[in-house]
Amino acid sequence: MKFTFSTFLLSLLCLTSCQEDPKIRALAQEKEAQKQEVIFNTINKGWNFNTQPINETSSSLSKTWPAWRAFLTELGQKPKSTIGAFQKKAKELSKKGLELHNNIPINYDLPEIKSRIDAINTKINAINLYIHLNQIPDKKIVQLVQETNIEITSFQFQLDEITRKSNIKIEDGESDMLRMLDTTRAIPTNSPNLKPAQ
Repeated sequence: MKFTFSTFLLSLLCLTSCQEDPKIRALAQEKEAQKQEVIFNTINKGWNFNTQPINETSSSLSKTWPAWRAFLTELGQKPKSTIGAFQKKAKELSKKGLELHNNIPINYDLPEIKSRIDAINTKINAINLYIHLNQIPDKKIVQLVQETNIEITSFQFQLDEITRKSNIKIEDGESDMLRMLDTTRAIPTNSPNLKPAQ
């Protein structure tokens, strides 16, 4: 009798838990959907990149430097539908950011430009990383978008500064003076052609 009663109780418990399981699962799915919607809305509101060139140098380079133009175009295309669309966009931005190192115009192929590109890529890659996590930190992504905008602005100012410096005319004799100041051209003191003074 005890065995039958225990079996009956166990069966009743299993039936009850099986009936509640779909309700609990549906409730959990609804909560998760609401959470995902909040994350999507936060990211959607904060996904605003500065894609307009801020100076003449940046504007002219967007016409002659294909990688820069493609990067700005990619930044300007905002995803609309789902988190998955933002994930695809982040991955594509990472690719376009890496391509900025390709074919940098010769006047701008300098360490300071490359370091600015690396700074932009660091922020873009961080966005790509965070948006692919299971628990997406939406506020962190919005913050990274703002930081990326700051890096892009700094990059454009650096381009303009290089242009301004290259437009400064060299005065007569200045190139000779710069050559004389160049320590790599100095005659070594232990040169066999030099004889000690007597």
